[in-house]
Amino acid sequence: MPELPEVEALAAFLRDNAAGRVVVRADVAAFSAVKTFDPPLNAINGLTVTGAGRYGKFLDLEIDGLHLVTHLSRAGWLHWRESLPPIPPKPGRGPIALRLHLAPADLGDGPAGGFDLTEAGTQKRLAVYLVRDPLEVPGIARLGPDALAVSLEDFAVLLKGERAQIKGVLTSQSILAGIGNAYSDEILHAAKLSPFAIAARLSEDQTSSLYDAMRSVLTTAVERSVGQKAATLKSEKRSGLAVHARTGLPCPVCGDTVREVSFADKSLQYCPTCQTGGKSLADRRLSRLVK
Repeated sequence: MPELPEVEALAAFLRDNAAGRVVVRADVAAFSAVKTFDPPLNAINGLTVTGAGRYGKFLDLEIDGLHLVTHLSRAGWLHWRESLPPIPPKPGRGPIALRLHLAPADLGDGPAGGFDLTEAGTQKRLAVYLVRDPLEVPGIARLGPDALAVSLEDFAVLLKGERAQIKGVLTSQSILAGIGNAYSDEILHAAKLSPFAIAARLSEDQTSSLYDAMRSVLTTAVERSVGQKAATLKSEKRSGLAVHARTGLPCPVCGDTVREVSFADKSLQYCPTCQTGGKSLADRRLSRLVK
């Protein structure tokens, strides 16, 4: 799933490559992905892309006062094309959800490129909104403070009010915006905290260490990601991970074997030596089978 660093990098990429171009049209191949109807998608035809930004994990393409907002969800991605076929993609065929055609700013003979929004797999959760104000998107309206904008003091207040496991608190977008499954694993590993620790019970030193780890992990990932082409962002993300998706491999800090806890539709990874005092956490799938 694209998280704060990748979405920030995609926004920077679009500012460099799409800003100033004129929208020719948007082709919808997955009608369920489009969540709004007023204004209609054809309202952006002929308008100019003026910028791009990010709200948590939402990508915002600014088009002459309108906002084409995308949530890529778990399996979505943006593929930039220097040239696009003129024939629209067939609805319901393949991974393409939406294709945006962009002409050069001067409408001359330059290449008419653009991008495809795609989604792999059978669970179609990618969402596209065309709105006048990003706060019209329900998910944006519910966002908590951005993970890279919140102060230590406000972060501490947020944690003290949450009696849930810290892994879930970090990934709850209404509490803190931008962090998903992968970077929460990385942050907790850097902070040397168990993913099952209760947020409200963290000491002042633990809270401070967690905040510093969050800032460090996300800032480093943004620095690695911004400037990359959209096509290379996924591999760049994987290459920088210490524990997430590295089950069975040695921890780069202590050499212990990275372990995994699996849930119904996702999993987390951690290092026992660095995070849990050498203890292995119970795998929730196995725990259910034993009962």
